[in-house]
Amino acid sequence: MNVVVSPHVLAGGGPLVTAEIRERRPGIDLEYVEDETDLPAAVADAEALVTHRLPDEILEAADGLEWVQALSAGTDRFDHGALADRGVALTNVSGIHAKPIGQQVLGYLLHFERGFDRAIAQQDDREWERYMGGELGDRTVGIVGVGAIGSNVADYCRTFEARVIGTKRDPTDAPESVDEIYGPDGLESVLAESDYLVVACPLTDETRGLLDAKALATLPEDAVLVNIARGKVVDQAALVDALETGDLGGAALDVFEEEPLPEESPLWDRDDVLVTPHMAGSTPHYWERCADVFLRNYDRFRDGEALENRVV
Repeated sequence: MNVVVSPHVLAGGGPLVTAEIRERRPGIDLEYVEDETDLPAAVADAEALVTHRLPDEILEAADGLEWVQALSAGTDRFDHGALADRGVALTNVSGIHAKPIGQQVLGYLLHFERGFDRAIAQQDDREWERYMGGELGDRTVGIVGVGAIGSNVADYCRTFEARVIGTKRDPTDAPESVDEIYGPDGLESVLAESDYLVVACPLTDETRGLLDAKALATLPEDAVLVNIARGKVVDQAALVDALETGDLGGAALDVFEEEPLPEESPLWDRDDVLVTPHMAGSTPHYWERCADVFLRNYDRFRDGEALENRVV
């Protein structure tokens, strides 16, 4: 089985994920293509492709392609229709980001709950003024999308004795760390009770713009919105309006409608907003976890079994 790792791997990770796969399975027929100009010829006979994105011309050149392993949880960079028409399976690495993103979310919550933003401002001004910090155990954390990432967030919050509620596509399969779980139609109930709202759902036609002006108005006025999903799940203009009118207590944002976040965005200058550059899922263990997911699917593919994290 011929496998190609494309040059379309973010952060120069192509050689890294290739090395991790070869270390685990030295005998695999695996080729890393460094130069984009060499990719069409390399994929012509490939059965599997490992990549972060798939340009149309590469899919057209890959006559024998049967399976694409995306090195991301989101697959909006891939043409699902074209893959389906060709009968090419698409899988992602959903779940490998759960630990780092869970820790990032916990950091966001403590940032606001313990007043770290105020501490930084006072340190800059060499100002010594004691202030009161809160406790997460007194708060309700709502999670929109209790999947792998949302479940990890819930586990961390439970450690701090916070009340955790959330929505899940299949509410019958919720982790024990969630106190109350609703289906997608229960979003309004979650919004109304959340001191912190963590957005952790995938971007789909149903979730695009899910957190619009009406939804944001349902949150308590001192609530903090945390988005580590996709920027377009939240109506960014409505979010800015809610912050400017004082109808929302703050926001921690790792993803945005446009990335990089434009210099003229008002989100940069707000004291009640914490901006991070789409790095919540970063971890020194990223490529080894990608390799583990790929190899589990590699074995499943060769054995004719159902693939893990199949999207198409």
